[in-house]
Amino acid sequence: MPIERSGVSAEMMISGIHHIAISTRDIERSVEFYRDLLGFEEVLRFEWPVGSTVMDTLSGLSGSSGKIAMLKAANTFVEILQYETPIPSAVNPNRPVCDLGISHIALTVGNVSSEYARLTAAGMSFHCAPLDLQPGMRATYGRDPDGNVVELLEISDVENPMFL
Repeated sequence: MPIERSGVSAEMMISGIHHIAISTRDIERSVEFYRDLLGFEEVLRFEWPVGSTVMDTLSGLSGSSGKIAMLKAANTFVEILQYETPIPSAVNPNRPVCDLGISHIALTVGNVSSEYARLTAAGMSFHCAPLDLQPGMRATYGRDPDGNVVELLEISDVENPMFL
């Protein structure tokens, strides 16, 4: 028997987040950042040509072509897309996190201070050094090569269900 939650049956409930997708001008640069610097594993790569009705229909574009790399960390994937057509519009690489749209992606780390030091030495820019947000939670925001905000989040309060 399905479990009811707020009038929605268990068969209709979302079971989790599979991936986030990031559009980039340079797929190799972005893959190197997420794979080589952040430690994601590359699990899939493919290209689609102009005339792919599946990709055009799915994306709502016409005449699209491009490349995709899927990267995995633990139970989450990051999909990197480089559209060759249509030509993407430029975005502000310093877009404020208050602007509409996806604000940031948060990655859990064991020690935010050591990751901050390692990634800073590798050239990643950060808004600030790691901060104590509340007991059991420390974080900092940095930028990937396209200016997307990546949060490094250290959680040590395993008693709090929000942090599991």
